[in-house]
Amino acid sequence: MNFHAVRSIYMFELGRTWRTLFQSLASPVISTSLYFIVFGAAIGSRMAMIDGVSYGAFIVPGLIMLALLTESISNASFGIYLPRFTGTIYELLSAPVSVAEVLMGYVGAAATKSVILGLIILGTARLFVPFDIVHPLWAASFLILISITFSLFGFILGVWADGFEKLQIVPIMIITPLTFLGGTFYSIKMLPPAWQTITLFNPVVYLVNGFRWAFYGKADVAVGVSLGMTIAFMLVCVAVISWIFKTGYRLRT
Repeated sequence: MNFHAVRSIYMFELGRTWRTLFQSLASPVISTSLYFIVFGAAIGSRMAMIDGVSYGAFIVPGLIMLALLTESISNASFGIYLPRFTGTIYELLSAPVSVAEVLMGYVGAAATKSVILGLIILGTARLFVPFDIVHPLWAASFLILISITFSLFGFILGVWADGFEKLQIVPIMIITPLTFLGGTFYSIKMLPPAWQTITLFNPVVYLVNGFRWAFYGKADVAVGVSLGMTIAFMLVCVAVISWIFKTGYRLRT
């Protein structure tokens, strides 16, 4: 294991966060705080309890997940796209660094930034709405696992994209709508039966519900199913990245 290479990539990517502090951390925290003010404090006080949880507290896991997914993808995709754009990717490919070491550097840094962001938003949410975490270890496990999984997905997106516009298409046009329709602001049990069935095809439902179960011990989907779906998606991402490095897709062209 080339720990020096892993550390160099990891520290370089992590250092980019401090150079773009407002965009990387402050902007998503401010955006999420606005959700807490509008939906948690203002509208939430007029909403009924959901599964014995106040509406303001109910949306906390979903809003953290919304920020976690979009930032994990954006951090990892931009991290690998930038060396492709500048041409420095060939220095990385010619260096004695394995696929696993490259992933540990880029994905590890992106996941670390996402976990830090999730913890900051969690602390910020506590300022607006009172809530407790019933299973803190499970909450931390979901936080780390989902950050790694979607950083892997972002890495794939960064390799696939051939322009800055494409880097934004998937987070804006796919991930954000799926998160809004995945039970971030409501329980899927509140939907008509037909829409409940359709919603179960949305993978984000399992992520939000798994994370919400860790908070309150209650969810619309069994936690085992949520955990299994997350791990399955992570393994698919790892298989795709292995194929990318094996074939050189969009890396050597």
